[in-house]
Amino acid sequence: MKETNSIEVRNLTKKYGKFTSVDSINFEVKEGEVFGFLGANGAGKSTTIKMLCGILEPTSGDASVGGFSVKKEPDKIKRIIGYMSQKFSLYNDLTVNENINFFGGMYGLENSRMDERKKWVIKIANLEGKENTLAKQLSGGFKQRLALGCAVIHEPEIVFLDEPTGGVDPISRRNFWDLINDLSQRGTTVFVTTHYLDEAEYCNRIMMINAGKIIAGGSPKELKTNYLNKTILEIECENVDEAITILDSTGWIDNSAYFGKYIHATISSKENTGERINDLNKLLNEKGIIVKRIDRIMPSLEDVFVNLLEPKEK
Repeated sequence: MKETNSIEVRNLTKKYGKFTSVDSINFEVKEGEVFGFLGANGAGKSTTIKMLCGILEPTSGDASVGGFSVKKEPDKIKRIIGYMSQKFSLYNDLTVNENINFFGGMYGLENSRMDERKKWVIKIANLEGKENTLAKQLSGGFKQRLALGCAVIHEPEIVFLDEPTGGVDPISRRNFWDLINDLSQRGTTVFVTTHYLDEAEYCNRIMMINAGKIIAGGSPKELKTNYLNKTILEIECENVDEAITILDSTGWIDNSAYFGKYIHATISSKENTGERINDLNKLLNEKGIIVKRIDRIMPSLEDVFVNLLEPKEK
């Protein structure tokens, strides 16, 4: 059976005067997949999502969302999508019930259909017994789940989530991704922007954007295989700042970066890993850095992103 694209983007561009926010990007999103759009703050993620939702008009290029042109038919797109912005899209001075009623009414739900979907939102948001609580009194995790429920109360075929997990705790983030996967399994196409690279592991496919340009794309496995054909060493040592400076001064380490309290150092896959680990131990010890361990590890998406954005100058 041939796969159908829910979204097709062709040379989509957005300029503000002389500044180009999104620079002639191209990609497709398959029907029913969880599609991650990754990049640092200011990379062009939110601008892209607003164009795809029919909120912003492109400067040039076009995109098809659910079969409709973002340039010619933005109002038709708005009827078939759900959209959840970074600020959760809720009205803080309305209760849980009032928020659901508002969004359900906005999408034209009535009578038994409204009652059915309202019960669904309360259930997936885990807000039984809190129906009369003001939205502003909810925790970040509850607000997040309620906002998602309101965004998809009308069962749209495509839902756009713009940085939906910012400012919530890790457990709430994980629970939220369970909801996203449930939507995908029901056939909903989910387009999500995030700068949390660990979350991208949950996506079927990913596009990475930087300074308005697409820099990489594929499944999480493909990104690690195709864009980082190198060895990653994880270093646990004292004086991490000083150690980074020392590593950056070597000629055979392609990249070194902070990963929490550790360092990830990238070397060519052609190098003898065992010898290089010994060389690193010797180098850091000679400089007075106490090394606790150096291990070869599987690359993460963050390793891929760091190496794409920060190639070491030779």
